[in-house]
Amino acid sequence: MKETRQGMTIIVKTITRLTVGLIFLYGIYIVLHGHLTPGGGFAGGVIMALAFIHLMIAFGKETALKKLSQAKAAFLENLGALMFLSVAALGFSGGYFFYNFIKKGMPFHLLSAGIIPLCNIAICLKVGAGLFSIFVTLLILNNTGRKK
Repeated sequence: MKETRQGMTIIVKTITRLTVGLIFLYGIYIVLHGHLTPGGGFAGGVIMALAFIHLMIAFGKETALKKLSQAKAAFLENLGALMFLSVAALGFSGGYFFYNFIKKGMPFHLLSAGIIPLCNIAICLKVGAGLFSIFVTLLILNNTGRKK
């Protein structure tokens, strides 16, 4: 009986091992510098989700789910939504919804945008975990429809 292998060829797996960390790190950079450069929470969340999707395509579903399970993805997605709502609600301390309650720093520095980086992180968690969950769900639905 023939053994079924998960994932792609050894070349794809090797390149994936080398690039997934860099892709994830680039996503973090996009999120943290979203108030200074084009990017932000949505773009960074998509890039970070694509790092896990890259793992899934190269090594198979089981390997990617070991790194980020569906339960962890659901937790991160909910955490992102709660964090975004909390940042917005804390603005009421200044009298307005989404009021900037953090002191602004010097222009064009990393800590210069008040609550915007916190909002970007929350959006990143929501978008990244949600996109990963959608991809896993589509993969599971696609595999259940196949005849064995």
